[in-house]
Amino acid sequence: MSSASPPQTVDLMQLYHMGGPWIGQTIYVAAELGLADHLGAEPLPVAELAARTSANEAVLGRFCRVLAAMGVLTAHPCDSYTLTEAGGILRSDAPGGFRYGVMLQSGACFRAWTEVMHTVRTGQPAFDKVHGAAYYDFLEANPAENELFNRAMGVTSLAPAVAALERYDFSGIKTIVDVGGGIGTLLAAVLERNPGTTGVVQDLEAVTAEAPAYLAERGLQDRIEVVSASFFDSVVPGADAYLLSRVLHNWSDEDSLRILRRVGEAMSADSKLIIVDAVVPEGGGLHPSMLADLFMMVILGGKERTEQDWSRLLDAAGFRLTRTVQAENVGDTLVHALVEAVRR
Repeated sequence: MSSASPPQTVDLMQLYHMGGPWIGQTIYVAAELGLADHLGAEPLPVAELAARTSANEAVLGRFCRVLAAMGVLTAHPCDSYTLTEAGGILRSDAPGGFRYGVMLQSGACFRAWTEVMHTVRTGQPAFDKVHGAAYYDFLEANPAENELFNRAMGVTSLAPAVAALERYDFSGIKTIVDVGGGIGTLLAAVLERNPGTTGVVQDLEAVTAEAPAYLAERGLQDRIEVVSASFFDSVVPGADAYLLSRVLHNWSDEDSLRILRRVGEAMSADSKLIIVDAVVPEGGGLHPSMLADLFMMVILGGKERTEQDWSRLLDAAGFRLTRTVQAENVGDTLVHALVEAVRR
């Protein structure tokens, strides 16, 4: 009989130092300053890069040295740099919106982690304590942060959500309400793949302000109606399908039940509820959704859920889970599952 495998060991010191917050914050410096947008094939001196980005030359030079060691930049003589292929994902126009995701998570959200023990001890979001307001109230009071949030959410979560929805058969579905759908990026992608379908994107007024211009740019202004309303108050009734993509993980179980019940009130007996979200594996090693769960808890008081969590939540809200469709991974992005449910 073979002996049992020895337990895996982790060098916590190396894990902390090599993956510590300063690594992420160094990438944040590059993202916030837009370094990738200023660097091309020809080496650019740090002095010029600092002038273009309103940064201190000496300090920026030291950050560039680290970014070069990380493979984001390439160092050249005379203290000049070019962008590497890997660093190209930090460009503003790079697919996936990585730059905006870094900016969103490494600014106001990152500062909330200085009070993480507040969350650990009280169960309340540290963000509220640090910034004096709940996250969405903070966005409403800070237009620049709200614009960044809309931009980041419009691109960083789109690919995995689309990957999940491409496995769903929309045959027979003529109308879709995207609840908490931002400016309509995901609904637009769904309607472009389903020509006979129309939809409604519903979100808060501060979020939907840019939706008409975006939808007009995509040529979908006649197929998507924009409704500015809180899903805690009401949801547009009468659609064949209701989509909740990366919404419920923002909220506690109690608040998620409130949202689901409002959706249920809007649904007919034949309507479908389609949830796109992460599913936390039960057992096994470290999974990205586990870290995302901590982030949601510290910033919003939300959570990522296991399959059992989803089943219990839907049942409590008066739904019957009809099927789950797993989506394949998109690069290093969280795997999103698609959960379909109907009213009981």
